[in-house]
Amino acid sequence: MTAPHATRTDADAALVVAGLHKRFGGTVAVDHLDLVVPRGSLTAMLGPSGCGKTTALRTIAGLLAPDAGSIAIDGRLVAGPGTFLPPERRRIGMVFQDYALFPHLSVARNVAYGLTGCSRSARRRRVAEVLDLVDLGGYGDRLPVALSGGQQQRVALARALAPEPGLVLLDEPFSNLDAALRATVREDVRAILRAAEATAVFVTHDQEEALSLADRVAVVHRGRIHQVADPQTLYTRPASRFVAEFVGEADVLPGTRADRFSVDTPLGRLGTTRALGSASGAVVVRPESLRLARDDAGSAVVTAIAYFGHDQLVQVRLADGRLLRARRGPAMDLRRGDRVEVSVEGPVVVFDDEPAPAPAVLAPA
Repeated sequence: MTAPHATRTDADAALVVAGLHKRFGGTVAVDHLDLVVPRGSLTAMLGPSGCGKTTALRTIAGLLAPDAGSIAIDGRLVAGPGTFLPPERRRIGMVFQDYALFPHLSVARNVAYGLTGCSRSARRRRVAEVLDLVDLGGYGDRLPVALSGGQQQRVALARALAPEPGLVLLDEPFSNLDAALRATVREDVRAILRAAEATAVFVTHDQEEALSLADRVAVVHRGRIHQVADPQTLYTRPASRFVAEFVGEADVLPGTRADRFSVDTPLGRLGTTRALGSASGAVVVRPESLRLARDDAGSAVVTAIAYFGHDQLVQVRLADGRLLRARRGPAMDLRRGDRVEVSVEGPVVVFDDEPAPAPAVLAPA
């Protein structure tokens, strides 16, 4: 499933990508991709490694030329039939995965690098403004090597924002940070982009990062966008089975249509969020919707428990051998080998005529 076709008539869009196609030899990296990014929004392009998201970003930036399709930034065509503007003429700011700071230049000179065509005093004022914006006022004379990873990230962002671009592009911006720092820095980056009233697109393979940071998430698979939506809609109403399984945790059960909005499954009859059009389909069950009750005569057995402190993921085996996961609170009231009765809270998402994947397996607790 692809997103609605983009056109250059989207008046409120900072970026419109229509039919973007890019191949390397016999390999198609981006397959007629469409994307519309509203002004002032933060959009994530989320997908597995090799799905084409970074190629799409680099093509939007002008670092790669498309084989087909068009790109418009703030209503101006920058790539299309007979048109290809280089990166410096696209009014974009770019934050690279490795930050790409000049190690021999001070923080202030790194930030000032993209400020051309203005007086020395104006350049100095703008550098001071953006360093204050990223909470690095007073760091202008330092070299990048003297800064932490999070501070270098903010210098790279300040450099991207300094020329007041129409669009900021970020390529896996948090992948070089350790896990303890990543959550803090991404909240800082979100706040900075908001304060600057910037429009930004970032690519990531991290679902948590995309859902927690972005206003809208575009899920990319095999060079195409399967769905663009706000995080809640993406999670609760996925447009395809790939989106359902890639975004968040999900187990899939076979289902047989009972009536228009219910299916019979190994867990009994379940209500659905949409009508099942065929006689059978794939039923997506989220771990948080599964309820477990200890019952010596229960139909399932606890096989593994992964404990995280704030919650736990409990794996159970159904009578037919299928494995399902349930997310529960921190109370350790179940043990491996306990028999439980399994129920599902709320309606489930169902897709027509999809085979069930191999069950997920947790390491024993």
